[in-house]
Amino acid sequence: MQIWVDADACPGEIKELLFRAAKRTKTRITLVANQPLHTPRSEFIDSLLVPPGLNVADQRIVELVQSGDLVITADIPLAADVVAKGGQALNPRGTLYTDANIGAILASRDLMDDLRGEGVITGGPANFNNKDRQAFANQLDRWLTASKK
Repeated sequence: MQIWVDADACPGEIKELLFRAAKRTKTRITLVANQPLHTPRSEFIDSLLVPPGLNVADQRIVELVQSGDLVITADIPLAADVVAKGGQALNPRGTLYTDANIGAILASRDLMDDLRGEGVITGGPANFNNKDRQAFANQLDRWLTASKK
C-alpha cells in the first residue's frame, strides 16, 4: 500500500501530517508535482517531478496507482479515475472518495461547475481551517489502520 499526493495544490499542513504519518507507520508516500518540492529525508518519502502541463501530474498518478493505494487530492475527476483503478482518494478537507460515493460527488461537481460557468454561483470553497485538518487526520488514521491489517 502506498500514498500518492497530488502535491501542487496540497496544503502545507496536510503535507506535514503526511510526513509524520509516513515515518510513524512506515508507509511509503510519493508527492507528485510539476515543480520541485522540499521533502524531509526519509526512506518512506519521495517526490516525483513531472513536466509542466494541464493534468500531467494527475495522469502520472493514475498510471502509477495500484489497487489499495490512497491518493491525496482535491481533484474530483482524478479521484474518480483512482477509484476506478481500485484505489481510494482522500480530499485534504477529509472527504474519502470510494466506489460508494464517487459517482454522486462527481455529478455534484459537474453541476456546480456548470452553475459557476453560467454565473449563477460565484466564489469558491471556504478557507482551509482546523476542522478540515482534523477531518483529514481522522480519515488518514482510519485508512492507515485498515491498510496495516
